[in-house]
Amino acid sequence: MAQTKNELRTARARKHHAKAKVGGKTRLIIYRSNKAIYAQIFDDASGKVLASASNLKGKSGIEGAKEVGTAIAAAAKKAKVTEVAFDRNGFKYQGQVQVLADSAREAGLKF
Repeated sequence: MAQTKNELRTARARKHHAKAKVGGKTRLIIYRSNKAIYAQIFDDASGKVLASASNLKGKSGIEGAKEVGTAIAAAAKKAKVTEVAFDRNGFKYQGQVQVLADSAREAGLKF
């Protein structure tokens, strides 16, 4: 379904607002497609991805988001990252994005 110009503008504004709040830190970046959800821990200072996780080969939906949250927290511990800023990349904080964030928090990642 095609988005209207107003929907595109509001999505762009949400994305810009979220990035402006967390700029210059180590970020947990979320991307959600129709088939999968992806998470990366990105260090703005060095410009490198420190850890990543996705549910491409696992479960989808809410269960997949929960698995990705625990996987990204484990990968962050391995990369010696304990505190990140949450960059939801313009996606609303509900559904899969919220479950991923909650499961990452439960696994020991602090935002």
